[in-house]
Amino acid sequence: MAGFTENALVRKLQELNSSQQSIQTLSLWLIHHRKHHAAIVKTWFKEMMKAKDSKQLTFMYLANDVIQNSKKKGPEYGKDFGEVLMESFKHMAKTGITAKTKHTLHRILSIWEERGVYDAQKIQEFKEALDPNDAIPKKVSKRKSEDVEPKNNEKKAKIENKEKKERRRSETTVEVDGQVETHITLSPKTPPGDPPEPEELVKALLDLESSASSDEAVRERIASLPPEVSEVQLLSKLEDKESALSLSAVVNSAVELLAEYNLRLSEELEKRRKVAAMLRDFAQAQRDLARQAEARLEEYNIKLQKIYAVKAEVKSHIENLPDVSRLPDVTGGLAPLPCAGDLFSV
Repeated sequence: MAGFTENALVRKLQELNSSQQSIQTLSLWLIHHRKHHAAIVKTWFKEMMKAKDSKQLTFMYLANDVIQNSKKKGPEYGKDFGEVLMESFKHMAKTGITAKTKHTLHRILSIWEERGVYDAQKIQEFKEALDPNDAIPKKVSKRKSEDVEPKNNEKKAKIENKEKKERRRSETTVEVDGQVETHITLSPKTPPGDPPEPEELVKALLDLESSASSDEAVRERIASLPPEVSEVQLLSKLEDKESALSLSAVVNSAVELLAEYNLRLSEELEKRRKVAAMLRDFAQAQRDLARQAEARLEEYNIKLQKIYAVKAEVKSHIENLPDVSRLPDVTGGLAPLPCAGDLFSV
């Protein structure tokens, strides 16, 4: 993966979108560079505070993915994010997020509480920061609360079941540093996959050049095997024990040769499937980058046209301005402007 710099992180955060692939890709990058956890969380918080309402939820999706999926590697992210999430939720509440966004944030908090990401008291503080008007509980008569409790419990159970199903659907298996891990992303579903670095993809493609299917020497050895090793009806031609033992040795050798070659072919098949997935993910990432580059090109073309317009206007103004490099003399002609020495001469 590419090296970490704060400028690179800011750029990646600005390019982040709400798709699962975008969030998961950046999450894996952040977990890979977890030794910079303090700078990463600080930058995340700064950019989140500047983000538009529509993108604030995407930042929370990213934080959730990083917090949950980095637990096995260390608690750094959970601790660092825990110190800025309170202000983050307060900020989101002040910006007037929609009811749907608020519901999604409460769903994330419920998952954190259920999985012990943060303790119950911390979760309650986050909820109060998100809903400051609901921080003080209203007094309800005992009888009334007893009447509504069964209905509330039933409704709560339905919501929890729905959320569990959604979480199961959002779990994906990915390979990180050679180990298979389960990543939970609460963002909209898109085909998962961490796009490979170009050099990683090139290496995988080069490895296929020395694969089993391109091993001509082994294929020639297999092609040169006598027909007796694969045709049972030819065994009737055996006349003595010596020829049978000789054929048996040839058959055993052919079995070993073909078994080993078939194993190599199976390994090659698996490699080619992985390379195909890498190519798919790399191509998708390049399409996303191409769309971003296209949008950026259009944006800067518009800016360039505006600058051209200003340039033309400035040129027009310059041409219409009088030439003050020469002043008129008493006879109506033009005389050169006096120099500084002339002005102060006595």
